[in-house]
Formats: sequence, structure tokens, C-alpha cells
Amino acid sequence: MAFAYTVNNNGVPEVLGRKRMVSGTFTNGATDTGGDIKTGLRRVEFFAVQLTGAAVASNAPVVNESFPTSTGDITIVTDANADGIWYAIGE
Repeated sequence: MAFAYTVNNNGVPEVLGRKRMVSGTFTNGATDTGGDIKTGLRRVEFFAVQLTGAAVASNAPVVNESFPTSTGDITIVTDANADGIWYAIGE
């Protein structure tokens, strides 16, 4: 299985004043260590990622971007076979 992600609420962002928030989940295969998440936002100002599961993670997940981004695409790096949740705030 390859890196995969979902966007909650059918990709329709929640409105927070003049900002928008999207969220979802991600999964990695046994040898995958992250990938790209297309948030659907024009630009991302904040991104959070949290691992889920019963096992203790060896390393924290990393967001491989500088903020604010010029696109809505975010690259994350995780340990192999790590799954989790994410959310992004932007425009």
C-alpha cells in the first residue's frame, strides 16, 4: 500500500472568519515514509499533523514546508507504516 490521504467534509473547508480549515487522515504502507497532501486551499498558513495508533512512534512527523506556502500542497515525512490525522488553515 502506498501513501494515501483523505480530506474530510468532501473537501469543503470550514470557514473560520476570513480563514478556511480543512482536515483529514493519512496512511502509509509498510515502507512508505510520508508524501504530499493536496489540501484544496490556495495557500496554507498553518499545518498540524498527529500520529495515531497504539504503538509508540520512534520519531515525530515532520512538515517539510516553509509557511505560508504559495500553494495548498503540503509534504509530510513520517516513520514507515505510520498513520495519522492532519489539519490545515489558510486561504
